[in-house]
This record gives sequence, structure tokens and C-alpha cells, in this order.
Amino acid sequence: MTVKLSDIALQAGVSEATVSRVLNDRPGVASTKRQAVLTALDLLGYERPARLRRRSGRSVGLILPELSNPIFPAFAQALGSNIARRGFTPILGTQSDGGVHEDEYIDMLLEAGTAAMVFVCGRHADATHDLTRYHQLRELGIPLALVDGFREGLDASFFSVDDAAGIGLAVRHLKSMGHRRIGLATGPAEFVASRRKVEAFRTAMAGTSDTEAPVEFGPFTEDGGSAAARALLAAGCTAIVCASDVIALGVLAQARRSGVNVPGDLSVVGFDDSLLARHSWPPLTTVQHPVTAMSLALVDALVGEINGIPAARTEYMFSPELIVRESTGATV
Repeated sequence: MTVKLSDIALQAGVSEATVSRVLNDRPGVASTKRQAVLTALDLLGYERPARLRRRSGRSVGLILPELSNPIFPAFAQALGSNIARRGFTPILGTQSDGGVHEDEYIDMLLEAGTAAMVFVCGRHADATHDLTRYHQLRELGIPLALVDGFREGLDASFFSVDDAAGIGLAVRHLKSMGHRRIGLATGPAEFVASRRKVEAFRTAMAGTSDTEAPVEFGPFTEDGGSAAARALLAAGCTAIVCASDVIALGVLAQARRSGVNVPGDLSVVGFDDSLLARHSWPPLTTVQHPVTAMSLALVDALVGEINGIPAARTEYMFSPELIVRESTGATV
């Protein structure tokens, strides 16, 4: 079939000169325009030139915020292995201060002709962040799957842990041991997960006043946990529910520095059931993030999207489990 530059340019919304540069694999074309041309070729039924076929392929981009929090390597392993089993090559991108960030990874993946992209707690998880870049990816026909951080109006599938159920499990567990002065140490207030956890915490603590159910916001770090612990201990809390195991690790460290015994004086509950929870001291009671189930469902849906079978545009919610260890005990 004879390739008509004008048809491709019209379909892609670019100039014929841009089409020519892409077909000849020349530099100087923005990744979004290059991908638009390649997508137009496919939609119009043209065969890609041999020099471009290496770009279409069987890769799936997997973008994570960082790897220092063990929950993210757990997702990388589970998602990566499931993607590989389905015949695709996972391409992992992790972000760090001063390093490569999400938009740059997106450009790289578009340049590589990736078949789909997965974002684990990406910029979508910030409720104040603009979704334009994700909309642009969908306009290019790139299937998307997003983990934790549901946002309305985005043409993608979301896979989330049920934060409300997890916080409810933690609070009920603490109340069953006699705790009434319970605090919440959570992440930044603008995060979807933080907002959900706070709402669930308020609901679970219904019947107490706001001053009897204090909430501390901060980064998802050990330092954030330490700062939250100082405030919540000063508020007289006998138990602290944490939004992540990393935050809980900071709470445990601050308790030791303050001479507070865990669980004798203070009970601590984490969230994720990462390696940190199993190897902290004392071993951490925590809400298990269902990484395996979420990863299996996500890859099934994403591969279907790649093969032209649309997944439901909804949020798939996964129930957590409370793992009880030695960091919680009855209040005196």
C-alpha cells in the first residue's frame, strides 16, 4: 500500500514534514508527535517501515516513585514478573530527588514505542496535580493502569487498596484492647490516600471529639513518622495508626528515644506489611497491602487493553488484611 504523507499528517494532526522525519527515523521530533505519527500509521493500516518496527513492541513501562520504601520494590517485582509472563518486557523507571522524573520517563517510553504504561502512586496520586499528561497519553492510544490514587474523569483503570477498610481494621483492633486515645500519622494532606485514610479514621473514631482523635500529616518517611510521634505522644495518645510501615518505623524510633515502651506504653499499627514490618523491633502489627492480587488483576486488564479488549473504566478496590504482631497490646 502506498503511504500518503497527507493522510498520515491529517490523522496525526501534524505536518507532512514531521511525518517524513518520523518515517525516516530522523531526530528533532517531539516524542508525543512521533508517537502520534506511529499511531496514525497503525490506524490507517500502513505497515511501519522496517527501521521503525523495533519501536513497536512488546514493552510495558512501569513507573514507580522510588525504591527506598519496600512496598514499591514489592510492586515492581509482582508487576514485572506478571508482565513478563504475558510475553511483554517490563521497563522500570524509578524517581528520586535530582534524578529522572515522571514526565521524562514518559517521553523515554514514548520514544521506545512502549505498548502501555503503569503508574504506581504516580503524580496522579496527588489530588491537586493536573492530569493533562495522562489525557495526552490516552489521546495517543496508550493504555494506562494506575495504582492507588483514584481520580475522576481519567480514561484509565485504577487499582487501589481499600484505605477505609484498612484503617477501620486498625482502629477496631486497638479499641478491642482498650485504647481510646488513638492518633493517626499519615502522609501529605494533598494525597488521595491520605484524604481517604483521614476520612476513614474520623468515621472509625466517631463518638470522640476531634481533640481526642488527633491527626498528623507529614512525608512518607521515618523522619515524618518521628515528627508525628512527638506530636501524638504529647497529645496523650496510647496508640498510633500509621499510613505506611515507613512512617511506623519512625514512630517506633521516636518512642525508643523518648523512653516509651512499645507495646507497654504505646501501641503502633503500620500499613503495607512490607519487609520493614516483619523485621522491625518489636515486629509491627500492620495492614497488609494486597500487592499480589492487585498486580495480577492489573496485568490481566492491561494486556486485554493492549489486545483491544477495553477494561472497565472504574476503580478496582482490593480488601486488606490486618496482620497482628508484637507492636500492639492492651492499654494500661
